[in-house]
Amino acid sequence: MEQKTKILLVEDDPSLGQILQEYLTIKGYETTWCEDGAEAWATFQKEQFHLCLLDVMLPKKDGFTLSKDIKNSSKDVPFIFLTAKSMKEDTLEGLSLGADDYMTKPFSMEELLLRIKAILRRTYADAPQQETAKVFEFGDCVLDVHLQELAVKGHKIHLTAKEVGLLRLLVMKKNQTMERSDALKEIWQDDSYFNARSMDVYIAKLRKYLKPDPSVLIQTIHGQGFRLAEIDQAAS
Repeated sequence: MEQKTKILLVEDDPSLGQILQEYLTIKGYETTWCEDGAEAWATFQKEQFHLCLLDVMLPKKDGFTLSKDIKNSSKDVPFIFLTAKSMKEDTLEGLSLGADDYMTKPFSMEELLLRIKAILRRTYADAPQQETAKVFEFGDCVLDVHLQELAVKGHKIHLTAKEVGLLRLLVMKKNQTMERSDALKEIWQDDSYFNARSMDVYIAKLRKYLKPDPSVLIQTIHGQGFRLAEIDQAAS
């Protein structure tokens, strides 16, 4: 990206917040640090950011509530949850809210930087340019990769970068099996067990989005992956 990348960091631990802000600034990111969710939400509404780093446990407004406000504002900004909790339920809740990634404290600064770079690259560069086609039609649905938008029977839904990437792969291999490992390596850059569980969450969300259209179905191909099946309603 030609303009300087702006990151909103929301962390109530003064020591960690200062360290992260200084580290990211040194790495070339314009980083705004807020210590509570209410301050972060007010800041987000006044400025434009390319990515948000959200602590889960925050005073005044928790990270999950803040992420919902960000998504509902129609500003399509990727975000990463930073959490001291390792509970699976918290992780899955974060992913279900549209998080692009999550990291459990304590974490490596270098690993955080790599994940930030991967998400920014995928969101603002790779996703729109990987294929010549920007719009895919299937069943009574239209996927616009560039706008990160899915229309199902005319109803439009904004998608996260990962949702777009996953659905695009399914549509490109329509009526064929999308190998789980291939999708994980392309979208998550790693086919680890956790990322596989994460992908299952996204598949469930895509199924929910597509449910109003009975002519398309995401099938699980056990031991292999998933298939987007287009069903001929006239023949059924």
